[in-house]
Amino acid sequence: MRVIGLMSGTSYDAVDAAAADLSLEGDALVLAPLGMVSAPYPAGLRAALAAALPPAATTLEEVCRLDTHIGRAFASLAVRADEELCGGRADLVVSHGQTVYHWVEGGTVHGTLQLGRAAWIAEATGRPVVSDLRARDVAAGGQGAPLVSVVDVLWLRGRPGVPVALNLGGIANITVAAHAGPPAAFDTGPANALIDAAVHHFTGGARGYDEDGALAARGRVDEALLRRLLDDPYYAQPPPRTTGKERFHLPYLRAALSGHEALPAQDVVATLTRLTARTVAGAVRSVRGTEVVVSGGGTRNPVLMSMLREELGGVPLRGSDELGLPSAAKEAYAFAVLGFLTVHGLAGTVPACTGARHPSVLGSLTPGRGGLRLPGPPGAAPVRLLVRQA
Repeated sequence: MRVIGLMSGTSYDAVDAAAADLSLEGDALVLAPLGMVSAPYPAGLRAALAAALPPAATTLEEVCRLDTHIGRAFASLAVRADEELCGGRADLVVSHGQTVYHWVEGGTVHGTLQLGRAAWIAEATGRPVVSDLRARDVAAGGQGAPLVSVVDVLWLRGRPGVPVALNLGGIANITVAAHAGPPAAFDTGPANALIDAAVHHFTGGARGYDEDGALAARGRVDEALLRRLLDDPYYAQPPPRTTGKERFHLPYLRAALSGHEALPAQDVVATLTRLTARTVAGAVRSVRGTEVVVSGGGTRNPVLMSMLREELGGVPLRGSDELGLPSAAKEAYAFAVLGFLTVHGLAGTVPACTGARHPSVLGSLTPGRGGLRLPGPPGAAPVRLLVRQA
């Protein structure tokens, strides 16, 4: 089955589409990557999205407008991915949508909201669409995240020791895929979220992220500010735990900077970069990780990667590209896998990773132009993921 996965993360800077040929072969799920295309959100849409996100107030009118515009942006990229990557022969589109709120109270997730109505994608492509993948896990008592954990466990569990998959998006999350013990997954804390917020703030909106880690490279870590940030009780919560920009946003940073207002921008950014590296490394140590396989936008920040290597000490850090999954596209590929599992009637969650009461078949199905024809009764669930170059 030829599947397109669509993803926009908590940094909400672009929509990514990755296409793959997926098949079940015995106890293995085989993934052959076909490539990735990406498109930034139009400037006006990104600004409207930023203005509506917590802790800002918004209206139902604006939510409706965002849902439509995001859906159209996803649909446009899905059409392009079908033409450029699949030769117009995609069988299925899987859309993560854009997370705008993750409702967490007292460590319990009560709801999660992703915008970008699947109807726009189905209408534009003519293909069936799997969407709204997180809500079912939340309904089953889970965190609704990290959903990529099922892919990480299938992919890495056969490796020696305690391999850890790390994603550095707006928020950092890890999956522990030890062969000898139960898997686990959780959000470690901010990856790029606070760094991006600081850069946007200090540049008056002229820049949205620390390109090539340039600001952090010129700065010095302020140990007092770092200690204050590390005192956040989130880092002491037991897994599974999830978080988002509902917590780690600009007002949060401003509150942390109270009493540190004289710090230059580069020192603040350097300190936030060290915060990400230290909290990630602390999480890896807590699970006794023996190697870290990293992906996500944070891998393009050489200062963050250098700090992470320092904090990890002797634990090897390697990119997911080394194991066959392109770092920039790994999450989009993961959601392609989740949709593939859904249409085959197979669960897409690992309860030990999300905290749910049981595994769940995820998402909602929107028929394409030719209706909806499912592959047939579910077979045995795969126990490993093989990445095979097309």
